[in-house]
Amino acid sequence: MNNSMINSSVSMNGLQQKLDILANNIANSNTVGFKKKEASFEDVLTNINNQPEGFRRQGRLSPLGFNQGWGSRLVQVQTNMAQGPIQPTGNVTDLAIQGDGLFEVAVSAIDPATGNQVFQPAWTRNGAFSLSPDNQGTMTMAMADGHFLVDTTGNPIRIPIGFRPSIDQSGNVLAYNEIDHTAPPINVGQIKLVRVVRPQLLREVGDNIFSLPAGIANTQDILQNLNGNAGNVADRVEVMQGYLEQSNVNMSDEMTELVMVQKAFQLNSRAITSSDTMMNMANNLRG
Repeated sequence: MNNSMINSSVSMNGLQQKLDILANNIANSNTVGFKKKEASFEDVLTNINNQPEGFRRQGRLSPLGFNQGWGSRLVQVQTNMAQGPIQPTGNVTDLAIQGDGLFEVAVSAIDPATGNQVFQPAWTRNGAFSLSPDNQGTMTMAMADGHFLVDTTGNPIRIPIGFRPSIDQSGNVLAYNEIDHTAPPINVGQIKLVRVVRPQLLREVGDNIFSLPAGIANTQDILQNLNGNAGNVADRVEVMQGYLEQSNVNMSDEMTELVMVQKAFQLNSRAITSSDTMMNMANNLRG
């Protein structure tokens, strides 16, 4: 009876974590660029107990022995990087990626050694950018939290004030003068795009932004630069201006899985109640 209570208790703990993951997915079903999380489980200390050989009889159909474990536990939470639906917005600073790619942005951080502000690379599918004025007389394309979009050299995409950005499918940015329409456009740069070869190594740092954990020596084994891949038609990644990628959460799938996990949680809860009842009966026995 103790075994059944421990088994159910361990399983309920893992199921509660799964419920939290599903709740987070459902809550972000309308979040731009959100990638849903998926949980993986494994059995805890499962072994096979063999029955005595005396039970082995000719014609026996049921197998000898039985599996005994201690529940299941959550071992990994992975981010599903599948593309979500792309919807038009008409906003010139809204960008979406058609294909398996990520925007590179610069995230502000404080160097613990010097105390100075530094910028670290991070990656996102959230293309809801806006033009933010800076102290150089230009405007940078930045996310709502201030992380700015970078070009292939790692510098911010800067648009002169009074100019309108135009971005082609390869991520090349041209700035057009909104006053003098006869003026030639200014070549601002090319948006840096990368592909994550090993997405399981990504670390989420909030707002659908991902980074690599510290200590990664060779980032080329994890990240692939896509800016020189325009000639490969079969593996091409395109930037779409005036569009946004929505969440890849499928509400029907999430709700179905939510009901299944809730039922499993209730079943384990009843198993604990039944085990407790049996233990009370054993304690109340009189010789």
